[in-house]
Amino acid sequence: MIYRILADIVILIHFGFIIFVVFGGLLLFHRSWFAFFHLPAVCWGGFIEVTGRICPLTPLENKFRSLGLQQAYQGGFVEHYLIPLIYPDFLNRKHQYFLAVILILINFLIYGFWIYKKRGK
Repeated sequence: MIYRILADIVILIHFGFIIFVVFGGLLLFHRSWFAFFHLPAVCWGGFIEVTGRICPLTPLENKFRSLGLQQAYQGGFVEHYLIPLIYPDFLNRKHQYFLAVILILINFLIYGFWIYKKRGK
């Protein structure tokens, strides 16, 4: 039972990290020091997406699932949880590159707007 709970906690942390990577730049409008945490997170998220590697949280969750007598899954968190909800079955590396570009574009726009607002003061 405890391992299932730990696996679910890892899922929540993983999902929260993805949200932070994509939209965490918005926190700059509240406190600019968030950039020191957000920029490395964006670099990590982009690296994982572009290289097709698996985030270390995925094997950790699978380990907890196995210890909790649940079935582990193959592939990464995004492929297992998010892609079936958002993207079709035919998602391939080309689409993952596209997602990486979208990630960079979203954050480029957020940081650009933040810099623009800072200079306007």
